[in-house]
Amino acid sequence: MLAFELAELEAQSRRHTDLYMEFLKQPAMSAGLYRLAAGATDPQHPHSEDEVYYVVSGRAQIRIEGEDRPVGPGSLVYVPAHAEHRFHSIDQELVVLVFFAPAEGSRSAAG
Repeated sequence: MLAFELAELEAQSRRHTDLYMEFLKQPAMSAGLYRLAAGATDPQHPHSEDEVYYVVSGRAQIRIEGEDRPVGPGSLVYVPAHAEHRFHSIDQELVVLVFFAPAEGSRSAAG
C-alpha cells in the first residue's frame, strides 16, 4: 500500500531545495508537493499532461491561458495539458499538491 501524510510530505519538502518534490509516480498518474515563497516567481512552463492543483496553504493568483483567478487554502484548479499557466502575486508562501495524469514525463511533448 502507498499512503502519505501531508505533514510528513511538507517536512520532507522543507529539507529539499527544489520547488517541486514528487512523492508518487505510477504510469497513469504522478503527484508531488510544490512550494513557492511569498513574492517568488513561478518558473513553470506548459506540461504535456493534465494537472490538478490543490492549494494546501498560502495565497496567490493563478493565470491559465491569460485568465487570472485568486487561490487559497482549499482551492482546486484543473490545468489542461499544454496550457500556459503559472502562479503569481504570491502573498503568502504557497504549498500546493499537484496531480498529473498520466504521470509527469510519460508523454512526449507532442502529446
